[in-house]
Amino acid sequence: MKTKTIYLLFSSTGTLLARTIDLYTRTSYNHVSIALDQSLNLVYSFGRKRPKNPFIGGFVKENFNLPFFLESNCAIYQLKVTEQEYEQLKEKILLMEAQEHLYRYNFLGLFGVILNKEIPRQNAYFCSQFVATVLKECGIYHGSKPPGLIRPQDLREWRELTFVYQGKLESYPHLNEQPEEEENNLIYQVFSTYYFIINYQLYRTKNRVLKTLRYFRY
Repeated sequence: MKTKTIYLLFSSTGTLLARTIDLYTRTSYNHVSIALDQSLNLVYSFGRKRPKNPFIGGFVKENFNLPFFLESNCAIYQLKVTEQEYEQLKEKILLMEAQEHLYRYNFLGLFGVILNKEIPRQNAYFCSQFVATVLKECGIYHGSKPPGLIRPQDLREWRELTFVYQGKLESYPHLNEQPEEEENNLIYQVFSTYYFIINYQLYRTKNRVLKTLRYFRY
């Protein structure tokens, strides 16, 4: 059976909020993202929309070329999945990206983690809740905790993960690296990503137009 590789990236940016979370959780890494490629060009999570404002958050496609991220410490792990699981995971994430305006950061959920009481909210996630949710829905992750109580450290202790790298993100040897085969795959994935998003938006527009026409008809 052919397999694909996904990556979990655990990071700490060193901001005041990050240091506060580190102090409570007693861990070095307070943020987790899921990557669909080794070069970290296709990395997704829930976090801040603007690097300098921690209070505006939601679904994000991480841009690791920003100094805010490059200077952060990180630990990277890989996980082998089947091609079917990979495609299902990618489709689920791309659908969320196409609808990113619907999603919010689950600040209340963080208090639920502190109180050990899940606080479910529609279309709202914090980073580890998002990663655990998409992995569970694709049949990849089978942890006993509900996603709303999962911390980055819980995912990092997952035995299925294989350690890849630890250190400054800017020193990760495969960052933005694109061997010929991977470059072709990346071009295809980026193209398919935008093709998916454009078609989804056209589908929504078509439905709105049809509803408007039916309204005026009657």
